[in-house]
Parts: sequence; structure tokens; C-alpha cells
Amino acid sequence: MVTFDAAEPGTSRRTWERDTRLADAPVFDLSGFPAMVVLAAHPDDETLGAGGLIARCREAGVAVRVICVTDGAASHAELPDLAETRRRELQQAIHVLHPEATLDWFGFADGRTEEQYAEISAAIRAALDAAPADALVVAPWRGDGHPDHRVVGELAVQHAADRAVLEYPIWMWHWASPDHAETPWDRLVAVPIDADVKQRAIASFASQIEVPVEAAGAPVLRDDFLEHFRRPVEHFATTAAEFGREYFDALYTRSDDPWSFRTRWYESRKRALTVASLTRERFRSGLEIGCSVGHLSELLAERCDALLAVDISERAIAEARRTARAGVEFAVHDVRDDLPGGRFDLVVLSEVAYYWDEAELRAIRSRIRRALAPDGILVACHWRHPVAAHRLSGDRVHEILQEEEGWARVVAHVEEDFVLEVYAFDGGSVARAEGLA
Repeated sequence: MVTFDAAEPGTSRRTWERDTRLADAPVFDLSGFPAMVVLAAHPDDETLGAGGLIARCREAGVAVRVICVTDGAASHAELPDLAETRRRELQQAIHVLHPEATLDWFGFADGRTEEQYAEISAAIRAALDAAPADALVVAPWRGDGHPDHRVVGELAVQHAADRAVLEYPIWMWHWASPDHAETPWDRLVAVPIDADVKQRAIASFASQIEVPVEAAGAPVLRDDFLEHFRRPVEHFATTAAEFGREYFDALYTRSDDPWSFRTRWYESRKRALTVASLTRERFRSGLEIGCSVGHLSELLAERCDALLAVDISERAIAEARRTARAGVEFAVHDVRDDLPGGRFDLVVLSEVAYYWDEAELRAIRSRIRRALAPDGILVACHWRHPVAAHRLSGDRVHEILQEEEGWARVVAHVEEDFVLEVYAFDGGSVARAEGLA
């Protein structure tokens, strides 16, 4: 039963920790995020769910903005000036965790977020629109059961645009269990933290831990409930964006080169390595899936009699047609539906397949195999660092590509940053093809 009363029987910390999946959750990589926006439904949510992460940001020099949506005054309505008390407690806790963090207090009525949905939505949207485009967004887990947590979590994900989102559970640790159907094991990541710093911050919320005698009821944050937040690690559910046409068109609306393909030496070098990995000098017909604005397309076209480069985004294709040299046919196409018709002896998947889930990737992999000519090759290249918003890691993409029966990996180039592989039906030895072996 879902309950938000810590006095009710709940799942113990020990029960959770007996499940090895908790310790085995992959560690979330905070590097690459210059800023973080943390949303809380009530003052203390951010400290309980993400206080250790906030403190880690201080150590890493990551700017943090904390946004408290409600005034938290419904916990003990009979106490005078509780909203102001909770605001002071929140300020104190944030100072312990990250003295340079900024705090926004929206002050909406506690327990009435559904009634104030439109106003809260507008406030969260404005706050996230003002945040850096590459900021990490942290919010209450939408599945936590509490209506205020759900509303704030839903709106955070809705307005995060293309940003990575981590969702922190609070009440899940109490009412759910390791075997509960709603426990998000498939999306859970871990962040090691300094538990002592977090405990000092939690102690700031005296109004919730030690309720004055004039208040009715028991403390909201009972000691056995707080045990869940004394672990030297915090857990978050990653949130995968909906990677449809609107998502990518929004990216290209903000920038005609969202990943700085034109200016980064990293990207230029990777393109050169991708082309150098081709196991034949010439190809009759090539297909590039997820071509973006066409920088790799131009290099591939020099090796193909004909090249079709497709992308889901109309804006990306328009930019590619405007800037790319002749020799490439660009088209808007969503390969999750099907592949373009034709037979290809070169198919390229570069930095695209981690936007699909495993079922989509396996279906597309099978279509690629059927579309490849007997002497054809598949070239795949993907980023290896964790990205919370991606559905798959780059390494997982290549594990799934290797599952396809019938083709063999003939090129394997692995760096810390990316993996580049080539698959072929015939073994693909360049030396053998030229009579050297």
C-alpha cells in the first residue's frame, strides 16, 4: 500500500540493501555538466533525495540552483509561521551542502499542486528556460506516489527539453520494496556521496524531525524513515526523453549545429577515423542513418557512387541541404518505421543508435542486414560516456549489433570516448581482397 506516513509500517533499509541490484546500480557520471537545477516539491525533498549530489557539485565546481515549489506548510498546519520556518531551514540545509548554490522559493500552497498545476507549470518552465542548455535537471521521481512529487516531477521532465533528468525517490523507499512492480530497477543509477555532510544538512529540518509539543501528530521524518537517507550513496531513476521529430527539431531551432560538429577537433578527428575504417575504396550505394547537418555525409560521398543521407529532423535536413556540397541526396526519414527502399553496400550508424530502445535497435539491425548487399558493410560509431537522457549506452548499442547472426566484426577501434566498429558478411579482410593474404 502506498503511504506517506512514516509511522505506518514500511520497508526497512536492511531489506533494500539485501537486494544486490541496489549495490550493482551503475554509477552516474557527473562530469560534463557545468550546472544543475534541483526541483523540490517541499523543503527537505531536495536534501533527502539529492543532498549528497548537491554537495558533490560543490566539490566539482558545478553551479547549482535549487527550486522549492511549495511552502511545505501543510505538515503541521496548526503551527504558526511554519512556511517561514521551513524556508529558513531550507536555506540552512543548502548552505551546508553548497554555500554558493542559489535558492528560488516559489511558495505555492503545500498539498494543492494539482489545483495550481497551470501556474506551477509556467513557473517551472520559465526557470528551466533560463538554465544553461547543458544543465542537469534533478527532480522528484514521478512514481513516488505523493501527488506533489508527481506533479513537480512530471513538469520537470516535460519542460527539461533535451536536458538530462535524474528523478529521486523519497517515499518509494518506505512503501515499495525490491520486488514491487513499480521499483524502477531498469533505470536506477547511483551517486556515491559524503553521508556525513548530508546528515548535517538533514538536521536543519527541526520542524519535521522534532515537532513542538503544541503540534498534533508525530514527526514527519521519523528516525527509522531517515535510515533510508543515511546510506553513503544516493539513487536516481534516469529519464529517457521521447526522441521523436519534435525533440530533434527543437534542438536545431536553438542551434543549427547543436553538437558543434563544425568547430570541435574531436568531431573532425572522429569523422576522419570513421572514413579511414571503410574496408573498400569505393561503394556503389551508401545509406547514412542520422546524418544531422551532413558533415560526415560529405566525406562518405567521396567514396560512394550514390549516397542517401537521412535524418528524422526536417530542420537538420534543411541545414544539410543548405550547407553541404553536391553529391549527397538528403531526405527526412524515421528508420524506426522502416528503411528507405533499395540495396546498399554501405550503411553508416554514427552517434544515433543510443536514442532507440533495445527492441527498436534490434528491429532496425535486422532491417539493415536485409538491406545490405552480400559484399556490404555496416559502420557503427558511438559515444561511450554515460548520458542520462539516452536510452542505451554506446557500449550496449555495439553489444546488440554484435548479436546479429551472419555478419562478423572486421574492424574494432575502442577509445575512452567512443567505439568504432565495422561489420561484414564475408570477413572483410582488406589484404585478402587485394591478394596480399
